[in-house]
Amino acid sequence: MIKLKGIIYVVVGAASYGVLATFVKLANNDGLSTGGINFLQYFLGFVVLALLTLMKGKKTVVKDSLYPKLQLVLFGTTSGLTSYFYYLSIQYLPVSIAIILLMQAIWMGVVLEAILQKQISKIKLIGSGFVILGTMFAVNIFEQSSTLNLIGIVYGILASIAYTISLYASNAVALKLPNLDRSKYLILGGAIIVGLIWNTELLDTINFTDPKLWQYAIFLALFGAIIPPIAFNKGFPIIGIGWGSILTAIEIPVSITTAHLLLHEKVAMIQWLGVGIIIISIVMINYKNILKSNN
Repeated sequence: MIKLKGIIYVVVGAASYGVLATFVKLANNDGLSTGGINFLQYFLGFVVLALLTLMKGKKTVVKDSLYPKLQLVLFGTTSGLTSYFYYLSIQYLPVSIAIILLMQAIWMGVVLEAILQKQISKIKLIGSGFVILGTMFAVNIFEQSSTLNLIGIVYGILASIAYTISLYASNAVALKLPNLDRSKYLILGGAIIVGLIWNTELLDTINFTDPKLWQYAIFLALFGAIIPPIAFNKGFPIIGIGWGSILTAIEIPVSITTAHLLLHEKVAMIQWLGVGIIIISIVMINYKNILKSNN
């Protein structure tokens, strides 16, 4: 029962991330600027997490606590960069393609781990190769290579690089701090970098009296900056990094399905085959971690 609870937390967190791109595109179709909703997503998320932290109270005292907090804010900027590049990529690409590019963080994470630990297992190397193969099917490169926008692809790859660092930070930086505090400072870092990037455009494009703006902003803050970090921080310790990494892959089918239903994007069977290959690859990469979590 406890493990089931952990599974539910991780699935809810990943599925929440999966719906973001579609609603950003819907907001754009309603005439709202990407910069405005992107900034408000993080700003509102930080405000809510800060209030939740105050309501819960401080239970853990960490020596020299300023440094880990600054670390989290710094690494939190990669979360903001992830959304910034990801939201730009969907201006040029279908959501179903952009999410696949974002999830290149799977094999990039393996590369980062190899660099940091100065070693890599054969199974992870093979799994990473299958991720790339699955990506070729998932973006239907054999039929769409001439129609895929290069600018969108570059933004998608930049998003995946930022996402790789963001995932590393979530699992390795300032772990002694309470989970709610960690989430708060990571989201603060995201809010700061997004605000700096969009800067004066925010004042020029945000109409604070527009009810649609707040509807989308609150939705994106809830599903992009509040639910996922809280859910992951609760779920990962219960089920372990191996199963957790596999379950977060639900973000891919959720994102593609949401885009199909709400944006009417067409998804070919060969793309679903690619998604399947990617998910199997994630299982291969996390095989040893799964065994450890079961012992």
